[in-house]
Amino acid sequence: MKELEEGAELRLDFDKLAKAAACGGVLPVAVQNADTNEVILVAYSNEQAFRLTLAERRLVLWSTSRNELWEKGKTSGETFDLVEARVNCEQNSLLYRVRPRRGGICHTRNAAGAPRNCYYRRIDPATGRLENLDP
Repeated sequence: MKELEEGAELRLDFDKLAKAAACGGVLPVAVQNADTNEVILVAYSNEQAFRLTLAERRLVLWSTSRNELWEKGKTSGETFDLVEARVNCEQNSLLYRVRPRRGGICHTRNAAGAPRNCYYRRIDPATGRLENLDP
């Protein structure tokens, strides 16, 4: 079990934006399931990933931790087709509405082996612990 992804301890990465800024030339991207309106994830895109996403109509992002193009789900098989791309009023963030190709979303799996939504843990405001909503 990976403690960060499966554990009950809250360990927020408040330095993530600094890490993204160190990459240079990236924008935040909110990724939303076009069928359910669920927010799947928040990630980053650079110009190369943006152009590839539009040209190929598939979700391609920029990995700020690996400094490389990243097709969401390529390793797990949970990949996505681009349905629509939007930009905010200041043109400094994007919204991608996508459709899962296989129906799954996250690279993590529940106990039954099914992929789940990436936002599968709720923060208990009283304790700060995480509650797994899809164990």
